[in-house]
Amino acid sequence: MAGLWRSYQALMTRHPWTVQIITAGTLVGVGDVISQQVLERRGLANHNVTRTAKMMSIGFFFVGPAIGGWYKVLDKLVTGGTKSAAMKKMLVDQLGFAPCFLGAFLGISGTLNGLTVEENVAKLKRDYTDALISNYYLWPAVQIANFYFIPLHHRLAVVQIVAIGWNSYLSWKANKM
Repeated sequence: MAGLWRSYQALMTRHPWTVQIITAGTLVGVGDVISQQVLERRGLANHNVTRTAKMMSIGFFFVGPAIGGWYKVLDKLVTGGTKSAAMKKMLVDQLGFAPCFLGAFLGISGTLNGLTVEENVAKLKRDYTDALISNYYLWPAVQIANFYFIPLHHRLAVVQIVAIGWNSYLSWKANKM
C-alpha cells in the first residue's frame, strides 16, 4: 500500500492535472457503484453499467476539472497557510463554490439521464436544497482540515477520498427519479 501511495505521489508531481482528473472520474464511478450496490441494493445482475459510465464521465469532464481549477483559483484568492486563511478558504468555498457546483452537478446528471429541461428544473427544485444542506453537514470540517494541512496538489485527492461516501449519496440523489 505504501508503494502504491508513493507511485501516486510521484505521478501527482509529474502530471498533477491529469492525475487529479483521472482520480476524480474513477472515484465518482466508485461512488456510483457503492450507491447502486449498498444504498439501492440492486445486486450485480441489476447493476446499471451505463449509469456508472455516465457518472464517471461527469467525474472526468466536470468534477475533476472544476474542483481542481477551483482550488488553484481559491489559493490565489486567499493566500497563506494560517488557521485564519483556512477558515476564509472554507467560507469562500462553501458559500460561493459549493452551491454552484452542486446545482451544476445535479443539472448535468439530469441532462445525461435524458431529462427534459422542465423535468430537470423540477428535479433541481426537489433535490437541490436537501443536497446543499447535506453538503454543509460534511464539507466545512473536511475543507478546514484540507486547506490548513494539505498541499494544493493533494487537495483534490483528499476531497475525493472523503467524497467516495459523498459521491455515493450524490449519485443516489442525482439518479433518484
